[in-house]
Amino acid sequence: MAPESVPPPQNHTRSRPVARPRVSVIIPHYNDLDHLRECLGRLRLQTWPADRMEIIIADNNSRCGIAAVRELAEGCTVIPAPIQGAGPARNAAIAAAGGDVLALLDSDCMAAPDWLEKGVAGLELHDFAGGTVVTTCADPARPTAVEAFEMVFNFNFKRYITKVGFTGTGNMFVWRNVFDLVGGFRAGVSEDIDWSYRARAMGFTLGHIEGAVVSHPARRDWDELERRWRRLVSEHVAFCRSDRWRTALHVLRGLAMPLSIPAHAWKVIRSDRLPHWPARWGAIGVLFRLRLWRMREILVLTARGPPAQP
Repeated sequence: MAPESVPPPQNHTRSRPVARPRVSVIIPHYNDLDHLRECLGRLRLQTWPADRMEIIIADNNSRCGIAAVRELAEGCTVIPAPIQGAGPARNAAIAAAGGDVLALLDSDCMAAPDWLEKGVAGLELHDFAGGTVVTTCADPARPTAVEAFEMVFNFNFKRYITKVGFTGTGNMFVWRNVFDLVGGFRAGVSEDIDWSYRARAMGFTLGHIEGAVVSHPARRDWDELERRWRRLVSEHVAFCRSDRWRTALHVLRGLAMPLSIPAHAWKVIRSDRLPHWPARWGAIGVLFRLRLWRMREILVLTARGPPAQP
């Protein structure tokens, strides 16, 4: 239950079930027409009634121009999101949404046919929730070392939700009135962690919906992996700066990263997602490299301090 200072959601499903609420699927897009095309194709196969859903795409200054996105996304609402970043783009799309439920999806995520059905059902028990993300590779029989690593470790939403207390925004469901009470995503920080923590601090409940499944392609090489983690580490360091104890804990976790390598290497060895031993050895090599790289990046960015204000 939310604190007394926060009005409870008017259509909270635990107090008044909503039969077939209208769902707004929220998709930020940036320079990825090929994946967006496939993403929309999967959404058109949903078991959820088409007349009870809308798809809103916020284009985040893609080089192709918004006209190309609109041509591709026939039947969808496409709006410009001029402020760069996934959080501001999601905010722009949500501002144009008319649904009772917001279903957040990344443009490179491919939803299972019953994704919306399972996700909305999960909101009967929770104020907001995250689903399951399965990482896939181009050739399952011959994954690259980075693909093999991501197939084992990428997007563990169940752990995020049950152990850390947040859900990723690439597969998230939330009542619209809950989102409005919590407020939009903040830019420059880990927006999924920040938003989830704010929501939970207001008394809203978070859950994991095992059956709400989307797939996401693995990154193929080190450069792609490093770009992703450079952004994530930078955002998380920025998120922690507002609290010195949170910063200290983040630094300690960074220093402990090499110590976790043996346990995580054992997880690679035992994984049934990898087809052969060369893939396992490749994944373990990436594990060593990335853990050491993240430790250094956390320490350097924390010591550097916040960027100078203009």
